[in-house]
Amino acid sequence: MGNSICHISEAISYIASENLWIEGSAIQQLQTTAALPGMIRVVGMPDLHPGRGYPIGAAFFSTGRFYPALVGNDIGCGMALWQTDLPLRKYNADKLEKRLGTLGDTAMPEWLDDVVPQVFQTHPYRAALGSIGGGNHFAELQQIDSVTDAVTFAQYGLNDRQLLLLAHSGSRGLGQAILRRHIAMFSHDGLVEGSDAARDYLTEHDDALNFARVNRDLIARRILGQINADGAPVLDVAHNFVQACTVGDMSGWLHRKGATPDGQGLVVIPGSRGDYSWLVKPVVSETSLFSLAHGAGRKWMRTECKGRLSGKFTPAQLSRTALGSRVICRDRQLIYEEAPQAYKSVDSVMDCLADAGLIAPVARLRPVLTLKVSGEVGE
Repeated sequence: MGNSICHISEAISYIASENLWIEGSAIQQLQTTAALPGMIRVVGMPDLHPGRGYPIGAAFFSTGRFYPALVGNDIGCGMALWQTDLPLRKYNADKLEKRLGTLGDTAMPEWLDDVVPQVFQTHPYRAALGSIGGGNHFAELQQIDSVTDAVTFAQYGLNDRQLLLLAHSGSRGLGQAILRRHIAMFSHDGLVEGSDAARDYLTEHDDALNFARVNRDLIARRILGQINADGAPVLDVAHNFVQACTVGDMSGWLHRKGATPDGQGLVVIPGSRGDYSWLVKPVVSETSLFSLAHGAGRKWMRTECKGRLSGKFTPAQLSRTALGSRVICRDRQLIYEEAPQAYKSVDSVMDCLADAGLIAPVARLRPVLTLKVSGEVGE
């Protein structure tokens, strides 16, 4: 391991460097979380930033009990990457921007009904399937900018002459409802392993996890249908969930809040809408609690973005990025909250992970067209 792993104590560490700024309040939240009963270890990722009481961009390992509040309200949120058959040479920015510009205003097309698994056909949140949501959620067409590991790239059937589609979304209102019910009954005390309440939560949690995966699948299929393209899934990895796990010689519960698991094959670490994303091969490591960063990570609070940027940029200007890509976002507040300036550099995050020996880069991805939809905040 490199020198990018900073140890506050035996139980608390985070991955950072001199070139990566991490807010002090995020470190404080990491320390607060480490003091929860049964908490054994907490690790902050390079994209660590403060959340609502608990940090985002971190993994937490506990024994004897687990904490739904650490998973948060968007259970199952994650990234799905698809290889499309849309040739880069045929990409027409004006045409696709027009086709995708109305996507958030329409219901899911009937032809997608047959794709919805039977278990979700009568689900209470069925109507939300295929929707991106608000906050930091997005769908993005990307082109391959450069390939670092040609062998792995080819093994996954990727093609640098065709566009990729990345979908970032979660369980929509379902996860929010599950957390709200849990907090109303148990506050932030967590659940004792093996209790009826713990089993009930895990059943709901797993439903939301599957819901989020199906949601990303439908988002991708819906977008491909809208632009008359076809595609195939390359990966789907969640970054908000809890699972039984063994760390060292201890059996317990590994919570991830904005942390990508390192044992499920390739993962995407996205930058902001005006930055590159990276496709990487994880190196499985107990040191990082088997986790990686899930993105670039915020450096500004949402509430301060418009004040910082509105005097310099109009919403129309923010719909075009320094990399030449376009952003579709009709919410004037959200386009400021999600501006590239509000996020850390993805390279600063990547450098920390590489220095710690946690990743092997495979390819760099350049944004082409980003679709954002207004709605509730997701993390």
